[in-house]
Amino acid sequence: MKILFIGGTGTISMAISRLLLAQGHTLYLINRGNRNSGLSGDLVELKVDINDEDAVASLIAGLSFDVVADFIAFVPAQLERDYRLFKGKTKQFIFISSASAYQKPLSDYRINEGTPLANPYWEYSRNKIACEDYLMKLYREDGFPVTIVRPSHTYDERSVPLGVHGDNGSYAVLKRIMEGKPVIIHGDGTSLWTLTHNSDFAEAFVELLGNVHAIGEAVQITSDESVTWNQIYGIIADALGVKLNPLYVSSDFLDKCSKYDFAGSLIGDKANTVVFDNSKLKKLAPGFTATVRADQGIRNTIEYVLTHPECQQEDPEFDAWCDKVAEVLGKAIDEIKG
Repeated sequence: MKILFIGGTGTISMAISRLLLAQGHTLYLINRGNRNSGLSGDLVELKVDINDEDAVASLIAGLSFDVVADFIAFVPAQLERDYRLFKGKTKQFIFISSASAYQKPLSDYRINEGTPLANPYWEYSRNKIACEDYLMKLYREDGFPVTIVRPSHTYDERSVPLGVHGDNGSYAVLKRIMEGKPVIIHGDGTSLWTLTHNSDFAEAFVELLGNVHAIGEAVQITSDESVTWNQIYGIIADALGVKLNPLYVSSDFLDKCSKYDFAGSLIGDKANTVVFDNSKLKKLAPGFTATVRADQGIRNTIEYVLTHPECQQEDPEFDAWCDKVAEVLGKAIDEIKG
């Protein structure tokens, strides 16, 4: 197939790009080329800013595609641009939405594609819902061949999946764990969460490409494995060979005492127990099974991060904030106990 990705080298999309090229497909990438060197095969690089619509239109003039997928659209205006560029040029258009768009708070922890979309806590999720609404209107009224994909927490080798972290990613939390410092876990750590390795995501995603039964559908792609946050942090500490020093803090408190958007990322997402029913995916991709267990994937990611200095980004501001939270809560406990 001839496939075009807008993006194509991010956490989710890099694994897909690698898999498609390994399978012999022709892959066009519209991006700035910062990570394209990690790819090999029948790759056509269109190094252009997707927001420069005239430049993109010039580059794709005379071209058509079996599939176009946008991995970096977050608001409807970006999809309006995509529609102008690719209407009549693709047999399938795939939009990467988000499982965070599902109803919060959930009326049922078991989630499938029929779960209502409503998230008053996170603008990111509301924008994804608006994007879905826009594309499905195009499908119903104009026959635009849309497929919507909803990932949940998908991770790769560069970043350890966490609940609470700063702007610079996961390494600052790993460093706190290794140093025996208090590590903030939202709530009491017992809510269930689903982690999906990007290699598993890629296997399922590729099965949707050119799949006539996926047109006009929304499909979630996640692992079937659910683990608690306590288990996630326990796996991390065990992989680091140290004892975990957990500090349990309510998500509401974390949101109110920080500059970080914990209303969205926690209350609107990670603080909720979620278990995904992937029956629809498995009908569209018979035989698909996620094979990377959480413990395996996390251990591999930690090994990669600890052996790649570019992944070890310090975050003194976040570290100081964690220390402050631990100090204030400790004093409050002492004062209340008298």
